[in-house]
Amino acid sequence: MNADTNVIECLIIGSGPAGYTAAIYAARADLKPVLYTGLQMGGQLTTTTEVDNFPGYPKGVTGPELMQDMQHQAERFGADIRFGIIDHVDFSKRPFKVTTDDGKDLFAETVIVATGATAKWLGLESEKRYNGNGVSACATCDGFFFRGMDVAVVGGGDTACEEASYLAKMCRKVYLIVRRDELRASKAMQHRVMNAANIEILWDSSTKEILGDGKVVTGALVGNSKTGDLRQLELQGFFVAIGHQPNTAMFAGQLELDDQGYIKTIPGSTRTNIDGVFAAGDVQDHVYRQAITAAGTGCMAAIEAERWMATQE
Repeated sequence: MNADTNVIECLIIGSGPAGYTAAIYAARADLKPVLYTGLQMGGQLTTTTEVDNFPGYPKGVTGPELMQDMQHQAERFGADIRFGIIDHVDFSKRPFKVTTDDGKDLFAETVIVATGATAKWLGLESEKRYNGNGVSACATCDGFFFRGMDVAVVGGGDTACEEASYLAKMCRKVYLIVRRDELRASKAMQHRVMNAANIEILWDSSTKEILGDGKVVTGALVGNSKTGDLRQLELQGFFVAIGHQPNTAMFAGQLELDDQGYIKTIPGSTRTNIDGVFAAGDVQDHVYRQAITAAGTGCMAAIEAERWMATQE
């Protein structure tokens, strides 16, 4: 192992809205932040085409452009942005030690974890092909683009029911594709879905193929597990709502995680169970999962890191 003996004041792991915002605030606070981007530089938003709900972009912006703007803003204030992966951490003592995928040891006084979460997908090739062109994992992010159209939502839990209910307010028709013969959602969410006039639930069903014209989604082929029947739906939007997986594997056993694998933070803050380690963005948020809320917690984490550092002097 080769080691960088210079101790970093603020190390940020992850480069989505949370990571870049943390870098902006930490740099302005003269913490000389070093940010490791991870494999997907810019995070989940780099797979999104149009972003219409991020403040300050009245005409909308693409996900990659938004992330580039955040990166450039962080760099303008002196943040050290490094393309690379952190694959091991040791938070047992300070300075904290992290190891990059090429075997380099780094030491840091504070760490902000902003590794995000990854949407769970069905695993269809056509799902990848039309991702961002009719296929989405976030109705709040992309539902507006399908106003007055027909869409489908896959899933049977609270998230799927919430997405279907949200889309039903603006879409002409919403198909809810449920693998079993019942919903796993709370009774309140079940009641809301079943009483929506424009939501049709397809029980015992799974998606065989997402159909398109080579550019955008035009439909889906759905099979019934009990009857064996195939049904072709005409759609413009296809929403996958079968959950998210927080990117927290390397923190297990060191940071306190909830039963879904998200990092637990002290309510009203981004502080974790380890002093000097903070968590921001989707890695600790399974409720909102929006770029703007991730950015907000990135700001919080940098301010809290600065204040915590001041108490150590």
